[in-house]
This record gives sequence, C-alpha cells and structure tokens, in this order.
Amino acid sequence: MIKAAILTVSDSCAGGKREDESGQAIEESLAGCGFEVCERRIAADDAEAVVNDLKFLCDKAAVEVVLTTGGTGLGSRDVTPEATSSVCERMVPGLSEMIRAEGLKKTRNAVLSRGVAGIRNKTLIVNLPGSPKGAKESLEIILDVLPHAVEMMLGGGH
Repeated sequence: MIKAAILTVSDSCAGGKREDESGQAIEESLAGCGFEVCERRIAADDAEAVVNDLKFLCDKAAVEVVLTTGGTGLGSRDVTPEATSSVCERMVPGLSEMIRAEGLKKTRNAVLSRGVAGIRNKTLIVNLPGSPKGAKESLEIILDVLPHAVEMMLGGGH
C-alpha cells in the first residue's frame, strides 16, 4: 500500500463555506488502486499555510504521495505551485506536463493550470486542479504511473 495524503487548498473550504468535494473525489479515485489515504487537510489560499502543511505531510506524516487540489489557476491567491516548488528538492515536470497534455484533449482550459510536481525527502507531491472533475480526471491521467514513480523515488530500479 502506498501511503497518501490529500491537501485541499481553498479559502472557501478552509472557511467552512464549502464542502471539500475535490479532496473527496481524489480519495474515491485512490480507493482500490493500492493507495491508503492516511491524512486529509485543508489550507487557505495562503503560501505560508500551504508550505507549512506540505512540510508537515512530507516530513512528519510519513506518506509517500501528497496530492494537492486547488490553487493552481491564474487568480491572485492561487499560490499552490509556488508553495510546492519552494519545498521541493527536485522537480518532476513530466507528471504535470502529462496532466496538461492529456487534459488538453478534453478542454483547452487545461493549459491554464500551473500545477507542478516534485519530491521532498521521500515524498512525491503532485498539484491537481481545484474542481472535483478536474482533480479526478487529472489524477486518472497519472494514476498508473504513480506506483512506479514511488518505487523509483524510494530507491527501486527502473
């Protein structure tokens, strides 16, 4: 089982004004695919809050994958990619490129996502869009690659 955490980045979810449907969609997509969701968190669209949650999940929660949802667009408070990049030691651009390339086949708006992916310690972080549909579809694009990515990250062969 791959241990995973979900971090929803949303002012309205953090403020209790909206349900975390995107985090739920991600958790449902991971069910039965060899992943155990160990932790779910919600952070406001605030770089410091996102950085703090990412550091906790990577450094203390002992998960191999953190999937974020939200904060990847063009809005002034969309800071998830910058927060993620600031905590990662190595970037994994192919995952984000794959999400955008495949997403483009469904909607031209996929190119507006600024999501990134990278590694901190022994944890892979992947930014997903904030809508439940976008998060689910984007995760499905990379879901079959994640187990091998985790294996390689933890020292396994190619």
